[in-house]
Amino acid sequence: MSASSIGQIFSSYVRPALDILLLAYLMYKAYEVMVKTQAIQLVKGALILAVFYVTAFFLQLTTVIWILNILAPGLVIALAIVFQPELRKIFMRLGQGSIFRGADRPRITQIEAVINAAERLSSSRRGALIVFSRNVGLKNIIDTGTRLDSLLSSSLIVTIFGHDTPLHDGAIVVQEGRVAAAGCLLPLSEQQDIRKSFGTRHRAALGLSEEADAVVLVVSEETGALSLAYESKLYYGLVPEQVRRRLGELLEFPEGSVDTAEETGDAE
Repeated sequence: MSASSIGQIFSSYVRPALDILLLAYLMYKAYEVMVKTQAIQLVKGALILAVFYVTAFFLQLTTVIWILNILAPGLVIALAIVFQPELRKIFMRLGQGSIFRGADRPRITQIEAVINAAERLSSSRRGALIVFSRNVGLKNIIDTGTRLDSLLSSSLIVTIFGHDTPLHDGAIVVQEGRVAAAGCLLPLSEQQDIRKSFGTRHRAALGLSEEADAVVLVVSEETGALSLAYESKLYYGLVPEQVRRRLGELLEFPEGSVDTAEETGDAE
């Protein structure tokens, strides 16, 4: 095969394929960053305006097009100001190169730290709420508490919930393997068929699972029972091995790295 034939194949097939693959990868990584912040709302708003503009263009709605053309520059500036924290985070991650790396998987030791702390709190009848962020960002929840950005450890969890500190009456949010904030307020579930014996912690855990894809570990103050809330359901009365296994699956540990205990527990 001649050099000209190879060059023609590269120009006709390889280069367009690389072009599409690179563009798709960049779009995916950008979406992956934005979905964890409020910047995704910026994209949704821009798409809605684009739909209005395209509709007005095809229907020849000259007045609407004229108004949108006038407002467009101001809207771009306004959106940049409103979403400045989210845009700053995206550009920081781009500069650090983290946008091109795979998402960090939670470590086994972090789950073990949470399980150990939950067992200690359960034995002493101290309630706890531990939120694990997944794909959907929890900035609005984190902003209701006190930001910590500290390493995740069983000692820290026990210190927060094991004593009547100002941060114990709320939830801690674990994000990217760190304790992002403590004393956070969670939305209460509006489901009517929840057990009457469930208190505010369980209702709050279920409420967050209805609004986001987060996983919430609950330690009951009354009974010491361990529960997990995710996908709008509450699994009550789990043993530590079951909590370890489900957290491993839900937080995407590599296969075989977590306990494979049989699942039980009541779903609400």
